[in-house]
Amino acid sequence: MQAAFDVSTLPALQSSPRSGRLSILVALASYGRSNDHHLERLIREYQSMAFDVDVVVLSNVAKTLGPGVECRIGLPSKDPWSLPFAHKPLFAERADRYDLFIYSEDDILITEAQLRAFLDVTKALNDDEVAGFVRMERNSDGAISYPDMHDEFHWDAGSLRSRSKYVLATLTNEHAACYVLTQHQLRKAIDSGGFLVEPYQWKHDLLCTAATDPYIRCGLTKLIPISHFEDFAVHHLSNKYAGKVGVDEAEMRSQVDTMLKLAVDNSAPKPLLSSGTNLWRRMFSKEYYEPVNQDVLSVLPPETCSVLSVGCGSGETECALAQKGLRVVAVPLDPVVAGTAASKGVEMVFGDLRVAAAKLQGQTFDCILVLNMLHLFADPVEALSLLRGAMSERSVMIIQTPNMRSVPELWRRLRYSDRYRGLGSFNQSGVHVTSPRKVRDWCRRSGLTLDRMIGIVHQRARFLRGRADFAELIFSPSFISIAKMARSGTNSSVNSSVMGRIPSSNLLFVAVEPLTLDKANDPIVSLL
Repeated sequence: MQAAFDVSTLPALQSSPRSGRLSILVALASYGRSNDHHLERLIREYQSMAFDVDVVVLSNVAKTLGPGVECRIGLPSKDPWSLPFAHKPLFAERADRYDLFIYSEDDILITEAQLRAFLDVTKALNDDEVAGFVRMERNSDGAISYPDMHDEFHWDAGSLRSRSKYVLATLTNEHAACYVLTQHQLRKAIDSGGFLVEPYQWKHDLLCTAATDPYIRCGLTKLIPISHFEDFAVHHLSNKYAGKVGVDEAEMRSQVDTMLKLAVDNSAPKPLLSSGTNLWRRMFSKEYYEPVNQDVLSVLPPETCSVLSVGCGSGETECALAQKGLRVVAVPLDPVVAGTAASKGVEMVFGDLRVAAAKLQGQTFDCILVLNMLHLFADPVEALSLLRGAMSERSVMIIQTPNMRSVPELWRRLRYSDRYRGLGSFNQSGVHVTSPRKVRDWCRRSGLTLDRMIGIVHQRARFLRGRADFAELIFSPSFISIAKMARSGTNSSVNSSVMGRIPSSNLLFVAVEPLTLDKANDPIVSLL
């Protein structure tokens, strides 16, 4: 049996007057009854700990949960997803009564050993740093996966730091459906003015926002102790994403090991760029775990023998090309995510684009891939110009970008204008507005000429495929541009196979540059 926790090792915490043990307030958000069996397990776990623990369940329905468990009923707003925000006023009401404050959804298992690990690392952290957790799941075969690592979320190699015996880093996905704060950290969050707020969403949805506000709005930085990773991996008991979302145990272990190596390497390479945007729900971000891009493979010239891929994430497309016997060189998004692709024969060139271009000087490639990346570079013309140096007269560059002037996208911007705040300003949004016209202009200014453009039609608009190039483009949420080096003395432009055959009256996406929704008299109205 473990000995009682020695509170004297934590001078900032106060022992409970009831027993001299650490006092903890736990708030569990539990909507409906589908997770009641998980909720009961969590309550048993907390009540078995060698601490003084009070459990409050926040729900929309009455629950009978046994002695010593309080149930608060009610939603902060009409939206049922707002329930997690109910823990905030509870914590504020009792901020002076407990040493630790735990919020979690009703299927996140935090053990006593993990709380002791949290307390231990907290002694080594700075005032604005908070130890955080990562969710893990098990499928029916017992295989472990980590659902918080998906889409554009990744380890931030630039966040690495050492504190005492710990190596810590930030996962760009702050959400783990739970958090733990000391009394001092909670007070800091409340005093920041960003904690006690009405339900809202921006980077994350409502559920996730309530669990991440201490890090996003309150001046605290969430750090995962990667040197003690297993101590901070909490079990998501529902296992609802296992095998569907996230990375497996081998991939997570590989990335953590790479991060630990980078922590002691003073010459560690910089990431290519910041792949996440500042828009609502991170729209138009570059995903780290893209599947094989069949649309790109279908337009790759058959005579291609060598490929340079800029912005390689997990590398599914790059690995597919390498398996066909092509020489594939990649400039990865960062030095952490590229391990699997490198092990499958993809050559890696690390660093930002200028560093990578210098390392590649003198080499040319039959094909250069720039997939869902160009709109994220601060200077797209400079990026294309640097990449042009790796092309010969026979090379092609395949560029895939979002079509922010497509009819579906324009309709969403009319309907949900508040979600697009900052779009039109790269400094605010972290993204350039892209359209066929804009990509053509960037290519022309960098010494490239567009051979053709291909719309990637949404599944619900497949009936448009093959009917007319312009129809595919204006209804496609993304598109592929195929560029070649411009011959001296020629006017770089899209050839007659696409743009030359489209009447200007049909080009809805080129009517206004740039398009913004921050002004009262929105120019988008003139397009319709």
